[in-house]
Amino acid sequence: MATDMGLGRQSMASDVLHLAADKSRRYLQDIAERRVNPSEAALAALVELSEPFPPSPSDPSEVIAKLDQIGSAATVATTGGRYFGFVNGGMVPAALAANWLAAAWNQNAALRVMSPIAAELEEVVLRWVCEALGLPAACAGGLVTCATMANFTALVTARHALLARGGWDVTADGIFGAPPIEVVVGAEVHASILKALSLAGFGRKRVTVVEADSQGRMRVNKLPRLSERTIVCIQAGNVNTGAFDPAGEICKAAKEQGAWVHVDGAFGLWARISRKYEHLTQGFEQADSWATDAHKWPNVGYDSGLAIVRDGAALRASMGISAAYLEPGSRREPMHHVPEASRRARGVELWAALKSLGRSGLCALIERTCAHAQRFAEGLRGGGFEVLNNVVINQVLVSFGGPEVTREVIRRVQEDGTCWCGGTVWQGKAAMRISVSSWATTENDVERSLEAIMRIASECRSV
Repeated sequence: MATDMGLGRQSMASDVLHLAADKSRRYLQDIAERRVNPSEAALAALVELSEPFPPSPSDPSEVIAKLDQIGSAATVATTGGRYFGFVNGGMVPAALAANWLAAAWNQNAALRVMSPIAAELEEVVLRWVCEALGLPAACAGGLVTCATMANFTALVTARHALLARGGWDVTADGIFGAPPIEVVVGAEVHASILKALSLAGFGRKRVTVVEADSQGRMRVNKLPRLSERTIVCIQAGNVNTGAFDPAGEICKAAKEQGAWVHVDGAFGLWARISRKYEHLTQGFEQADSWATDAHKWPNVGYDSGLAIVRDGAALRASMGISAAYLEPGSRREPMHHVPEASRRARGVELWAALKSLGRSGLCALIERTCAHAQRFAEGLRGGGFEVLNNVVINQVLVSFGGPEVTREVIRRVQEDGTCWCGGTVWQGKAAMRISVSSWATTENDVERSLEAIMRIASECRSV
C-alpha cells in the first residue's frame, strides 16, 4: 500500500510538471505577438483569485490550470522584446531552463553541507563576474535578491570596516555611541542607495549631497572634505540617463584620505565587458565595493543581485552567523557573505546564463541593446521630439512637450499595448524613459514600438 501511494504521488508530480511545462511553452510561443500590458478584462479576472482559504485539498493540475488561465493573461510581457520599463531584463533560455531544474532540486544555499552544488556554483559565478567586470580576483561576494540588498550588504560591510579601523566593533557593540560616519552621495543618487542607508542605520537624510551635472554625474570639484570615516557612493549607470560618475577622480580623492568608495552599478557596471563602452567605466575597479544585478542586463531572471567587496574579511565579519548546530566548514560557506541564511540557489540560473552566453555573447547583448537605444533616440529626434539625455548606453529620456502632454503619451502608450515605457521626472522635466535591456528585443520590435510611440505622440500633440 505504501509503495502504491508513493507511486501515485510520483505520477501526480510528473503529470503536473508536464502540464506546467506545456503551459509555459505556450506562453513563450505567444509572447512575441501578445500585447505587453495586460488587458482590462485580464485585470478584472484577478478578482476570481480572491476567495477564502480552501477548506480542503485541490487537484494540483486544476491549480496549475487556473493559475495559467488567470495569471498568464494578467502578466506584463517582460520576457518579450517590447518591454522597455524599469531596466528590467528578460530571461535567456538557459537561465529559464536552469530555473526549472533548480526548483525541482529545491536546494537551500545557506551551507555547503545543505547543497554542495549551490555552494560550488556560487563560487564559480562570483569568480566569473569579477573576471568579466575587471574587478580584483581576490574580492569576496554573495548572491542576494536585488541591488537594494547588494547595496545594503556592501554598506554594512563598509560601516564595519571603517569603525574597526578606529577600534570600534560594530558587530558586537552596535552603532549606539559609535564614532560618526559621513556618507557622501550625488544629487541623482538612486533610491535603492537611500533605502539601504536607512536600513543600515545611516538615515536617508543624514547624507552629504554633491551637486550633479546635466547628465546626473557627480561634480568632483564639489566633493566635501573626506576622511577615514567617509563612505562615498558613486554610480555606474544613472537609472535615467545611463551616465557614469567620474570614478577615477573620485576614487583617487577618496584613497588619499582613507575613505571607502561604494559603486551602485545595478546595470551600468556590465558595460565594462564591452570594448566599445568600457571607457565609460574607467576607474570603477578602484572602488572598495560594488553592487549589481544579473537580472538586468545579463537577463538572468529575478531575483539575482550581487554584492562584491574588496575586503573579504570585513564582509565575512559583518555577515557571518554562528550557532552550535552550524558547524563551520573549511571552504566558503554562502550564508557568511550575505544577510540571508536559508535561501534559494540563485547561482544556478546565473551560472547557466553566463555559461550559455560566454564573454562574447554577453558583450553582444550589451552592444545590441545600446544600438537599439540609439535607434529610439534617432527616430524620436527625427520626429521632432526632444531627447533629454546623451544616450551613452541603453537609456533614453524623451519629452513630448509640456508635462501634461508627456504624461498623456506615456499613459496611452501603456494602454495601447504595443510596447511598455515608464515615466520619470528628470531635473524638473517630465519624461518618458525607454530602457532597452532584453536579449529578446529585435530591430523589428524597436521599429514597431517606435511607430506606436510616435503615432500616439503625434495624436496627443495635435489635440
